[in-house]
Amino acid sequence: MNEQIETLQRIKNNGIDLLMEFGPRVISATVIMIVGFLVARWIGKAFLRAARPLKFDVTLQALLARIVRVAVLLIFVLMALQNLGVQLLPLIAGLGVAGAGIALAMQGVLGNLVAGLTIIFTRPFRVGEYVSMQGVEGRVESITLFSTKLSHADHSIVIVPNRKIVGEIMHNYGTLRQLSLSVSLVYGTNIARATEVVHNLLASNPHVLKDPAPVVGIANLKDVAIEIAIKPWVQIVDAGVAGPEIYSALLEKLRLEGIQISTPITRIAAA
Repeated sequence: MNEQIETLQRIKNNGIDLLMEFGPRVISATVIMIVGFLVARWIGKAFLRAARPLKFDVTLQALLARIVRVAVLLIFVLMALQNLGVQLLPLIAGLGVAGAGIALAMQGVLGNLVAGLTIIFTRPFRVGEYVSMQGVEGRVESITLFSTKLSHADHSIVIVPNRKIVGEIMHNYGTLRQLSLSVSLVYGTNIARATEVVHNLLASNPHVLKDPAPVVGIANLKDVAIEIAIKPWVQIVDAGVAGPEIYSALLEKLRLEGIQISTPITRIAAA
């Protein structure tokens, strides 16, 4: 019984000694880390404010601000470790060995990271542009270090790993799209009047851009009809609604003008 009491007493004394020796260090290290988080956040926001007049790409601004925050926070982490009495050189050497093993186990993640940095600095596309790549297409919503987020016309979201983008063929439409519409008119139609009607209709549509100017003209001479190509330019966000609007207005306008739209001929095979 006495031995148990003595053991508990020794543990208590050792705990008090450790608390007296390391308690102030732990408290001061915790304070250093809290201050580090606050300072890193403040410096990151200050960097973003300073970078706005320089008109950097939004993704590049976010990346540089994150690097600044991490660098500042790393300085405070080293200060906190040094305050705790940790030997930094052996720690850095150990982290280097561990980092090599982690790198081998995370090749896919690191591939996305390197590809993300390549995209951010070479800027083959930017946020807000419409791109087509790897069998998917959509408006670029965000570019992170590991993936790119696209929004599709059906309001779905497509996440593309960055390593699937770099080195592959990609079609960047920018912020504009040229719609490819058409209407077939019967032979004998006054084509000059028909194209004038189409031009006037496009000019009155709020989604159609004046510059670049829309393209309207004969696209094909079919067996029973003249195909008129209608290719207006619209903003990416208007690409989904502009086409149906134009077709609906065009159908009504051609009817009012007495311009006849060609209808397909249905051939019935003899029995």
